[in-house]
Amino acid sequence: MAGLARSVAAAILLLSTTTFGFAANKVIIILDASGSMWAQIDGKPKLEIARESLRTVLQSVPADDEIGFMAYGHRTKGSCEDIELIVPPQAGSASAISAAADSMKFLGKTPLTAAVKQAAEALRYTEDKATVVLITDGLETCGGDPCALGKELKETGVDFTADVVGFGLTADEGKQIACLAENTGGKYIQASDEKALQQALVETVAAPAPAPEPAPAPAPEPAKPEFNFMPSVVMAEGGDPITDGNAWEIYKAAADGSRGDQVMTEYGELKTNLEPGDYIVVGRDDEARSEQKIKIEAGQVYKPLFTLNGGTLVIHPHASQGSEISGEARVDFAYPGGSTTHYGDAKATVPAGEQKVTVQIGAGTATETVQLAAGQTVEKDVVVGVGHAVLNAFYTAGGDKADNSGIGFEIVKAKKKIDGSRESVEHSYGPDSKFWLPPDDYVALTTLDLAVVEQPFSIKAGDNQDVKVALDAGVLAMSAPGAYSIEVFSSKKDIEGKRKSLGLSYGDSWQQTAPAGDYVVVRHMSAEGQEKEVPVTIKAGERSEVTVQ
Repeated sequence: MAGLARSVAAAILLLSTTTFGFAANKVIIILDASGSMWAQIDGKPKLEIARESLRTVLQSVPADDEIGFMAYGHRTKGSCEDIELIVPPQAGSASAISAAADSMKFLGKTPLTAAVKQAAEALRYTEDKATVVLITDGLETCGGDPCALGKELKETGVDFTADVVGFGLTADEGKQIACLAENTGGKYIQASDEKALQQALVETVAAPAPAPEPAPAPAPEPAKPEFNFMPSVVMAEGGDPITDGNAWEIYKAAADGSRGDQVMTEYGELKTNLEPGDYIVVGRDDEARSEQKIKIEAGQVYKPLFTLNGGTLVIHPHASQGSEISGEARVDFAYPGGSTTHYGDAKATVPAGEQKVTVQIGAGTATETVQLAAGQTVEKDVVVGVGHAVLNAFYTAGGDKADNSGIGFEIVKAKKKIDGSRESVEHSYGPDSKFWLPPDDYVALTTLDLAVVEQPFSIKAGDNQDVKVALDAGVLAMSAPGAYSIEVFSSKKDIEGKRKSLGLSYGDSWQQTAPAGDYVVVRHMSAEGQEKEVPVTIKAGERSEVTVQ
C-alpha cells in the first residue's frame, strides 16, 4: 500500500515539475471532494491517497511557485454550486493547501466543468498564461460539457492548458473527460491502478531532455570521472547499502544554510554530476531519512555515506483472535519526530526508537508500543477485538426489505448516561450497512423518513451478525394537484385542538415511509391558507395512495 501512495505522490509531482509546468505558471489544483472519493484502491480510500500525495508533493515545490487550491463537493451534499477557491494562487501555499485537504469533507456531487471554468477565470486566462490541474474520480454529474469547455478555453485563452488525472476510472469513462485536457493541449493520466500510475511515471520521467545547442569546442581538458557524486545509504551503521525503494532529494544551499531551490529527486542507486557549489542532500527510505550539507568542488569526486538510523515495522491487523488479516484496518505509526498512516496489512520504515502503533477497525482500536532498533525488522499481529454487524431494515418483521439509500443507522451504547442520553458510536446510510464494534450492548437507531425505530443488540469479539430492524411501517404516496405544499399531521388532536405536524414538502406530490397508524394529509394551495385535508390510514408493510383535491 505504501508503494501505491508513493506512486500517486510521484505522479502528481510530475504535474509540478515536468509535464504540467507548475514552475513556469500560476496553477490551480482542483480536487474532487465528492462522496465517491471514499471508495478504495487496494483497500485504501482514494481521498487518503490524494491527501498524502498532495502533502508529499507540496513539500518539494519551490517556495516561490504560485499555486492555488480549489475543491468541489466538500461542503454541501447534492449541490452543483458547491465550488470554492480555498487557497488563491500564491507563493508558499503548500502548508495552507495541505491543511485544507486534510480537514476537507467528501460528500457532494461532481460539477467538474463549472469548477475548471471558475479556476480559469480566477487565473485570468484571457490575459495571462494559465494552467489548471483537475484530480477527479468521477464524471460530470451537473450537466456540464467538459469537451466543449476545453475548446472554449483554448480559443479564448492566451495560453490555457487543462491537465486531468483520473482516479479509478475505466478506459471508457476516461475518454469522456480526456477531451477536456486534449482540447486544450494538456494531458490525461489514467490512474486506475498502481501499474498505470507507474507507467505514467516512467513515460514522463524517463523521457530524454532536449539536446543542448552545440557549443564551441572547448580547450582540451584533463580527463574527468564519469560522475562526481555517488552517495550511498544504509539503514544502520555497518549495514548493507540500500539500492531499491529509497529516494534522494538534492537542494541548493541558501546563504543562511537552509534549503534553496530543488535540484533533483531520484530513486534507488544515485550516480550523477553536480555543479560546483553548496548543497543539502537528503537520503530517505519511507519515513526514515538522513540529511547532509555537501560542498562540491571542481575536479573532486564525492561518495558520502548516509545512515538512516531506522528500522521496519510490519503490522498484521486482525478484527478478532484467529481471524484473517483485515483489509479495512487503519494503522497509525507514531515514531520519534513524526507519524504516518497505512491501511490493511501495513509495512513502514521509520526512525529507530519507541514506536506507538494504533490499529483501528470500525469503532474498535488497539494500541501497542514497540521498541525498534536501527536496522531491525519487527513483525507483529495486532488484535483489535471487534465483532461485525450488518444492519437492514424491513417494513414488517419477515416482510419486504427497505432497500432505500436514504435509510440511516446510528449505533449508540445501550447504557444511558446520567442525563439520559446515549453515547453515539457510528453512523451509516443505506441497506446492508456494515459496522465493526467492540464487545458491548448497543441500540440501532434506524430512521427512514417519518419512521424511527430503536433495535437493541449485543456484539462479542469475532461475531458476524445480521441485525434485522422491523420498522412496523408502510409507504404513503400523496398527490395534491396544483398544491403549494403537502403536510402530514397526526390524526389525534391535543388539548388545544391542534394536531402535531410530522412533515411538510413543497410541490404537489410526495412519498414518505411512516409508522403504521392514522394520519391527516393537508393540501396547502398557498403560503397563506386555502387548505384541504384527507384522513388516511397506513398499514405496516403496505403502500397507501391518497389524492387531495
